Amino acid sequence: MTNIYDFNAPLLNGKEQPLADYKGKVMLIVNTASKCGFTPQFEGLEKLYSDLKDKGLVIAGFPCNQFGSQDPGTNDEIGDFCQINYGVSFPMFSKIDVNGAKADPIYKYLKAEKPGLMGSQRIKWNFTKFLVDRDGNVVKRFAPTDTPASIRKAIEKLL
Repeated sequence: MTNIYDFNAPLLNGKEQPLADYKGKVMLIVNTASKCGFTPQFEGLEKLYSDLKDKGLVIAGFPCNQFGSQDPGTNDEIGDFCQINYGVSFPMFSKIDVNGAKADPIYKYLKAEKPGLMGSQRIKWNFTKFLVDRDGNVVKRFAPTDTPASIRKAIEKLL
């Protein structure tokens, strides 16, 4: 694997989505949860997406239930929650693991490309964000506490 475009992932509806379809776009990849203190970030993520999608931004949400069991629902329930509560229109993918033996290959790649503090290969919590440039290279990792508004300038710089 050489960049993010070499991966595929199923959307919430089960349809396989090649990330190569996003070639030439800037991507923000986020592990999400519906029952987390950071869940209101969906609102800011949707605002970023609606403001910047025409300039080439794609946000990819990957629900994860590994942190405090904060996303226990089915893919359908997660999709309904995101749409009803936050009007999420960016691509949401099937629920995955981001750590451990069953970690999704996309997240294994992201963590290897941009480790956390002190080289950690773990995702520490929900709403960790990875910024990918138009060539598919992982350029920055943001902590869960970094709000969508606070990372907007970094995204715009790549657009």
